[in-house]
Amino acid sequence: MSEQPLPREIRCVLVPAGDLRLLLPNATVAEVITLPTPEPVEGAPDWLLGRIAWRGWRVPLVSFTRLAGAGEGDPDLAVRVAVLKALGGNPELPFIAVLTQGFPRLTTLNSELIIPTHDGTALPPGVRAHVLVRDDMAVIPDLEMIERELGDLVAAEA
Repeated sequence: MSEQPLPREIRCVLVPAGDLRLLLPNATVAEVITLPTPEPVEGAPDWLLGRIAWRGWRVPLVSFTRLAGAGEGDPDLAVRVAVLKALGGNPELPFIAVLTQGFPRLTTLNSELIIPTHDGTALPPGVRAHVLVRDDMAVIPDLEMIERELGDLVAAEA
């Protein structure tokens, strides 16, 4: 069996979330929708805004800015929701949703275009790395950590 070479470039999206831009592989974004009214989740942390109905699923809605302790951004911008494909393989949690302001921006990246900017201090919850993408400061979210936290909440809810 031959090994496939890794792609030299990857299609990504920069998702605006308050004062942050989340850098994600394009394949993880299922859809960007208008913000529906979330159904509250009892005992949830403040960064879990509730669950939204999306294509027959009850998808947890996350405020990444609250999770990471970042600024909420411009209150005059329209708030939307980016529905992301979960990576953890939990059948109870195939999608997670993240608040966004504006629309994600497509970009094609390679290793030369992503520059780590972390200064060695502890990263905020939910953040895997701080990076510079061309002229944009961005964060790579720790989706696995977020999914673990959400998975524990889903299990407790059942």
